[in-house]
Amino acid sequence: MQVRNILLKQDEMPRQWYNILADIKLNPPLGPDGNPVKPEDLAPVFPMNLIEQEVSSERWIDIPEEVLNIYAIWRPSPLVRAYGLEKALGTPAKIYYKNESVSPPGSHKPNTSVPQAYYNKVFGIKKITTETGAGQWGSALSFACAQFGIECKVFMVRVSFDQKPYRKSMMEMWGGKCVASPSTETKAGRDALARDPDTPGSLGIAISEAIEAAVSDQTGQTRYSLGSVLNHVMLHQTIIGLEAKKQLEMVGDYPDIIIGCAGGGSNFAGLAFPFVLDKMNGKQIEIYPVEPAACPTLTRAPFVYDHGDTAGYTPLLPMHSLGHAFVPPPIHTGGLRYHGMSPTVSQLVAEGLFEPKSVSQLDALKTGITVARTEGIIPAPETTHALAYVIQEAEKAKQESKEKVILFNWSGHGLLDLGSYDKYFTGSLENYILSDDVLAESEKIFANYPKPQLLKSR
Repeated sequence: MQVRNILLKQDEMPRQWYNILADIKLNPPLGPDGNPVKPEDLAPVFPMNLIEQEVSSERWIDIPEEVLNIYAIWRPSPLVRAYGLEKALGTPAKIYYKNESVSPPGSHKPNTSVPQAYYNKVFGIKKITTETGAGQWGSALSFACAQFGIECKVFMVRVSFDQKPYRKSMMEMWGGKCVASPSTETKAGRDALARDPDTPGSLGIAISEAIEAAVSDQTGQTRYSLGSVLNHVMLHQTIIGLEAKKQLEMVGDYPDIIIGCAGGGSNFAGLAFPFVLDKMNGKQIEIYPVEPAACPTLTRAPFVYDHGDTAGYTPLLPMHSLGHAFVPPPIHTGGLRYHGMSPTVSQLVAEGLFEPKSVSQLDALKTGITVARTEGIIPAPETTHALAYVIQEAEKAKQESKEKVILFNWSGHGLLDLGSYDKYFTGSLENYILSDDVLAESEKIFANYPKPQLLKSR
């Protein structure tokens, strides 16, 4: 019998997260005065215990027992050998995926929502505000807040709010309150609607709304939570790659190729970061973040300082960015419609340790259908971007007659994204390819901003 699921026992779950900041150099975030942001500058937005993780240079950070106890609802997650896909492709490659769709909200997002809710609870916070694109992060934070008795308010990008109505229902099941963004509840939202009453919204706008809602609470008991981009989020997600390493060791394999979809960077980083140090030390691994061609942050945008949100409430972050005013086309991959990218992922792309790729919406969803029919799980539209490039690499291995080991992250299931697949089946979806003119216009925003240094970690 084929061993498809490679499982760790509960007591084999990693008890520490891996902090990439111990092994790379990073440009600092900058405040309005152009100077590096100090931890206390972030205190109105995040609890200090999470700020300490954000700036920590310790390589290993202990996972609290209370977090491990909730992780144990679904972790360790399975590592699956994709025999069905391998057979359909006729490839000599071994294809493995980390199945993060098994969490209660159906994605990798609870890996960070649970610790973020825990640290806020310990700090005495009563309410958390956040944004969400496709709704996976909003669902995950609502789930996590329910575990710790914290109120949760979610600003969901309008186009996804309309495309994926049951995401709102899922948030409400866990006690979260979800509103479409831009909304009339904040100045940032009202300003966005004034500029374009018919805007599909963007993660940049939703982030502005959530930050504004948090810092304007006069009680001091509300904070903001981010589902991607920042260092502490990448840190929490490394449990994915740490588990995957152990599981591959059980079957005597090690990846030649690592692939993950990339919007803000969290699920990709969670899988890839635990392998980065191996690559720095000479291990031959190809690592590919894959993004939508309609929002080509890593593949076509410059490495610059830019705000993480539309209203400019965040510090200037060193990252690949399409410009904080950029509103991506209304593709159905809501979780990847972000103008920027995690500074840590951006830094490793700038150093050449990661090689970004892009995939069109139609190619991605077509791949999702192929893989659903071979592996059984319906993938989220975000995951289909990773899958599209997995198939390219598997077919390349076939052409070269090489038995490569491909590892990718199955970041979430698509059971609440079936409207996207319905539109694909009826031929009513279109591809959006960002034009050079739009790209050039969006880049004008960086003209008066500082430039990040091109650092080398090794």
